[in-house]
Amino acid sequence: MDKSTSPAKSGLNYGIIFAVIMILEFVIMYALNINPQEKPMVGIIMNVLNYLILPFAFIYLAATNFKNNFNNGFISLGQTLKIGVSLCAFAALIYGLFYIIFDLIIPEFSVEMFEKIQEVTVRQNPNMTSEQLKMSMKFVKMFMNPYVLVPFTIIMYSVIGIVHSLIVGLIVRKDKPSF
Repeated sequence: MDKSTSPAKSGLNYGIIFAVIMILEFVIMYALNINPQEKPMVGIIMNVLNYLILPFAFIYLAATNFKNNFNNGFISLGQTLKIGVSLCAFAALIYGLFYIIFDLIIPEFSVEMFEKIQEVTVRQNPNMTSEQLKMSMKFVKMFMNPYVLVPFTIIMYSVIGIVHSLIVGLIVRKDKPSF
């Protein structure tokens, strides 16, 4: 990268690392047959990591890197927003593409996951009527479709990127002095 790198481009390397971590989590959980619906503590840990800790850490690292290495020690709130949103959207895109490929290679994964979700739903809501269960599972099936899941994931992580970028931006912001 040269000294004229844009804020969005400077965050992409961190987005790749973030995506690789999410993919590794997914593969490890699949390989070890860990179901977050059956082990809620695992689900909570994964959610805290993927929605709170990792986005904040990578946006902070990317913003600090841009500030110190590409922008002479200065960074605005807007530049931090560009870094955070591009980083999170890019990570979500890579993760989404992986999910599509995984779903094509191992199609039984979706079927197994759907059955596990249905089991847990029935176990947690024993008074649910069959009509309510059908409606609930209809929505689950819709959101398990990779072509719905991926755009939704990108939008969700972009919003997460905005929120974390605002916080990080307030921490690392250092405006250029005006002469």
